[in-house]
Amino acid sequence: MPDRTSSVSNRRPFLTAAACLPLALGGLAAMPAMLLAQSGTAPAREPTNAQLLEDFMHYTLIDNPALAAEFGQALLDKGLDATEFVRLVDGTREGYTKFERAVLQGMRNREIEPVAAALLGQYERGKLAMVRDPEAIAKSIADLAGTQRARSFARQRLKEAGEYATPQLFRALVQRDNALLKAEVRTLLVEMGRQSIVPLCSALRELDAVSQELVIGVLGDIPYTTSLPFIYDVRASTTNPAVRNAAEAAARKIAGAVSDEVSLADRYYALANDYYSESRSLTAFPGEEIQLWWSYSPSAGLIFLPVDTSVFHEAMCMRLCERALQLDGGHAQAISLWIAANFSREIDGPADYMNPAYGPDRRDAMYYAVAAGNGPSQRVLGRALDTNDTPLARRAIAAIERTAGGAALWAGSERRALIEAIRYPSRRVQYEAALALGAAGPREIFDGSDRVVPILGSAIRDAGARYALVIAGSEKQATLADALRAAGYTEVRPASDLAGAEQAIADMPGVDLILTDLTTNQTQAVIDAARDRAKLRATPILALADSGGYRELAQRHLGDPTIRVARAGVAAREIGAAADQLLESAIGGPITSDEAAGYKSRSIAVLRDLAVSGNPVLKVGDAAGPLVSALSDNRGEMRLAIADVLTFVDTKAAQVALMDAALAAAGSEQVALLDRTAASAKRFGNLLENWQVSALRELVTRGGDEQATAAAALMGALNLPNAELVPLILGSQN
Repeated sequence: MPDRTSSVSNRRPFLTAAACLPLALGGLAAMPAMLLAQSGTAPAREPTNAQLLEDFMHYTLIDNPALAAEFGQALLDKGLDATEFVRLVDGTREGYTKFERAVLQGMRNREIEPVAAALLGQYERGKLAMVRDPEAIAKSIADLAGTQRARSFARQRLKEAGEYATPQLFRALVQRDNALLKAEVRTLLVEMGRQSIVPLCSALRELDAVSQELVIGVLGDIPYTTSLPFIYDVRASTTNPAVRNAAEAAARKIAGAVSDEVSLADRYYALANDYYSESRSLTAFPGEEIQLWWSYSPSAGLIFLPVDTSVFHEAMCMRLCERALQLDGGHAQAISLWIAANFSREIDGPADYMNPAYGPDRRDAMYYAVAAGNGPSQRVLGRALDTNDTPLARRAIAAIERTAGGAALWAGSERRALIEAIRYPSRRVQYEAALALGAAGPREIFDGSDRVVPILGSAIRDAGARYALVIAGSEKQATLADALRAAGYTEVRPASDLAGAEQAIADMPGVDLILTDLTTNQTQAVIDAARDRAKLRATPILALADSGGYRELAQRHLGDPTIRVARAGVAAREIGAAADQLLESAIGGPITSDEAAGYKSRSIAVLRDLAVSGNPVLKVGDAAGPLVSALSDNRGEMRLAIADVLTFVDTKAAQVALMDAALAAAGSEQVALLDRTAASAKRFGNLLENWQVSALRELVTRGGDEQATAAAALMGALNLPNAELVPLILGSQN
């Protein structure tokens, strides 16, 4: 509907809730009278915001989804400020009560749900904006010193404001003029719990001794361990006995005892790790787009800046790691966690986002990763593999490839994560790990070394192919499989359950997507079974579900980028689009044709370097099959590059393939391929078929000068009997 507001306005004389009353009372017989009463020459007036809201609620509650959605969308299109919308809702006759009832009913209807959810979100944002307004916060703090009723309402409003209220609450806490207000604020900060901790801890080290003792006392009454690193930090640095005693008392309240068994750097590292894991308990405003980034200055007090939620946890993790490194510059785990968080900041952050926690004067994450060397990047890769974080794994491998080589391949690393990566269930990660291992040129056999060259061969042959499983009832399998094929999937294998897909999983070099259309319990069973299998533990899963299952599954897997829940019954093109969106968030999208070409050329280059160096561990012969296939599938420079590698492969199939390609080619390409075949013959002797040798004789005698010379050189390299040469000499005398 191009212009919903205009449409609603034109139809309003026939569609308002008030206009339905004659129909409700008199049925169809009343319609002519109603139409006559509303007919006339005066143009229809634009409905007011209140009328649109009333009509949305009315038509939702009488179960007319088409009109409810139309009026609700028209109201959204007005673009009301969120606080203005709150006043609109609260100003209706039944206020929020009727609005809430209508919204909840609308959320159960597929047609109304998007509009109802948007209106509810608008109302909730408005309420938050109102309680977070600095003037409203200041008034509430002043009310804390008022009557008991005023104090009760003020506490409620300030709790709803949460962290947004802490700068003003902090000022009231440390002031020395109003003891009653100070006591009320202290009690409130404790009642606010987690919402108080980060702002207060952000100021703690910079405060004077009196304020430190006061703030530590507040933190000690909040029973969460988040504050412990900061409390122990002040305990270690203070020279004031009262502050030290307060810190120890707070530690005993929170943890039961004072302990120095864990270093201060380790305490900060552990908290940083919790932030990196995006613990919900460390997210002040779950579900919101913005979190608060805290700092403190003696002149300005507590200051916050809004930070996009997508990069907030990474920012906090990096800040805490930096403090750990200030305390212990050799803390290896803190270095690798900082690098992982920095990579994740780049991966998760919105495009062109100006991050207040990471200014434009700082370099990109790769700079620090390569400067740190191989060991930290290997630890980052291990973390990525453990958490099925495909984008992070790729960044870590790229850093390793630039810094590790030969004997230093495993230096500084407790585990050989790069070897684990060649078994990771993402072909991108497998290819890149194999490329990194190949480029490093290891000189000693290691567990998994036999997989490296075959993976490189696979990258040459079919990096651009896309593989999928469809797990659904038999009546839906064909339709869903066709939808994925239409979206560009090379091979799609259907099954009724994951057990029935065993052979397909074994046959495919990797599974890029699992598409399910089952009951809620069956879908969850497939997800659980997939995550228990090494080859599928990171495979993106697109689950189609009915309305009830959609809500349950979406909520259960909220925050998991490898699982996307969509509504069953969507069009085929929408399935393809949903799959692309899932792959983009989970693994950076499907392998594009340009990427496939890049993997192919890089793999050929690595294999050639291994062949030229005669690497004793990674033997190019293990990729003979894919190389032979690729030789016939490619042309131009790529074909010659593949031929270069095949000249080092000591098999009959490789030399025969080179000769086949040479005989099928023409001009300069034929000359180049004859030269490559000669190089193979010089290394491994004559492995050609007899008919190929006969064809070579023909080319020697009848080819053009360049072809004939190249063919003659090959004949010499094959070390054929001298009798083969006599006809050529005698023929040249005629």
